[in-house]
Amino acid sequence: MSGQPSCLVQNLSHYIDLTDHDRELLATLERSPRDYSEATEIHSGGDRNRDLYVVKQGWLFSYTDLPDGRRQIVKIHHPGDVIGFPDIAMKHMTTNLRSVEPVTLCPFPKSALETIFTSSPRLSALMLSIALRDQVVFIDLLRVMGRMSAMERVSHFVLDLLARLRITNKDMTDTFRLPLNQSQIADYLGLTNVYISKTFKRLQDDGMLSRDGQQITLTREEELKELVDFEDRYIEMDTSWFPGG
Repeated sequence: MSGQPSCLVQNLSHYIDLTDHDRELLATLERSPRDYSEATEIHSGGDRNRDLYVVKQGWLFSYTDLPDGRRQIVKIHHPGDVIGFPDIAMKHMTTNLRSVEPVTLCPFPKSALETIFTSSPRLSALMLSIALRDQVVFIDLLRVMGRMSAMERVSHFVLDLLARLRITNKDMTDTFRLPLNQSQIADYLGLTNVYISKTFKRLQDDGMLSRDGQQITLTREEELKELVDFEDRYIEMDTSWFPGG
């Protein structure tokens, strides 16, 4: 894993030019990779909140369980993400974290952020901005879940994933890998498996996208964006106020 490019560095360097010092600081967060198999529970809600995680490989999701056993997936994670920012202020985890496929995570204690905060104000501002940007994304998701049809929800879902994945993969065009199964997508979008299946089929029949196993291709991306009034929250960020700009 040591020779593998850092997806975290690729993610953050999309927004600012990272100094050698910044890269060294980020490297300390990826010092202790751990491998987990498919469908592994990494942590559970209520566990003591000590660590954050850098995702180096594989997909995961954070979720909560309802008393009757139903599941709500609240966040999907892929390489380049830092898992745990929403819980930093909490003493205990508020969600469960589960792997979709074999994953490699780099756990690091919350205290490790102290060095970044004290020695790199610009990198600190970026990490804060990304955490706050995710709150805007969550507001977008609330609008999708509260007011949009199944067709619109699925369309927004694939558009949002593609926009996120393009940040760490500059060569990505209109095709991406989606390892989530229909049940997991349904638990994220608040729909049933039947609705997910029917909606993907309708999008394919309408020529909006195509599916080949785990590969999704958005064949009419601009039309999908118009359908759901999609706003790409990832492509750019206001860094004008960052220290040392």
